[in-house]
Amino acid sequence: MAASARSRSSHPSSAGGARGSGPGGAPAGAPRGRGVLEGAFAVLEALRRQGDEAGVTELALACGVPKATVHRLLDQLVALGAVERHGARYRLGAQLYRIGQAWQPHPGLRAAARLPLHRLRAATGASVVLTVLHDTALDDTVALTVSSVPGALEPVLPVRNGTGFRLDTAVGRALRGPRRSGAVLDREDVMAGVCCAALPVRSPNGAVVAALAALVPAGQSPARLAHAVAEAGAAVTRGLGRGVRGPSGLPPGLLR
Repeated sequence: MAASARSRSSHPSSAGGARGSGPGGAPAGAPRGRGVLEGAFAVLEALRRQGDEAGVTELALACGVPKATVHRLLDQLVALGAVERHGARYRLGAQLYRIGQAWQPHPGLRAAARLPLHRLRAATGASVVLTVLHDTALDDTVALTVSSVPGALEPVLPVRNGTGFRLDTAVGRALRGPRRSGAVLDREDVMAGVCCAALPVRSPNGAVVAALAALVPAGQSPARLAHAVAEAGAAVTRGLGRGVRGPSGLPPGLLR
């Protein structure tokens, strides 16, 4: 089950290279309404796609924004803790990570899934992902990974929070609701050597709120894998019913 490529730039390059900046730090001739916030998010998205560190020139090319504008945006993002600077290279910062961790695709979902995902990984050795439907800035809908536990496939197919899977993969089909009962199976249909079992995760009232998938090397029993995924999904549903608390439920004064 291959993750969808996200190599396209968020904004087209301006013709003829850098042409100066307009109001709000936007390049001259840019579409009206593009300002500092949009430019900052374009830089952050480019850093996310980079996956590690990047320099000003790389980010300017990825965003289609003049280098001087990117440099100013980076200075502001560094001051806010959203970006960290290491010499002439930049990467996403801890403050941005802390803010992102507060996002809840469904109330209590990530907290309810934490233990079931780790237990599924321990029982099967699989790489495990929990996904939700998400509309991207590119007018595309993906199965967005909101929780993940790396497993045996890590060297071949790393799983990471924030990764988007196509909707024609097993996890995408499970997220849209399978036409028949039981797990959606992928027997090396998308990627040679990789099999997957995926099931929708339902809230206590029966609504599909996420999809849970386990990815393993080819050769493992699909029936056994599907059974383990079903047990983990049922545990998530029970957790949602109990209202499993995340970090905000810890005693006052323990967290800052």
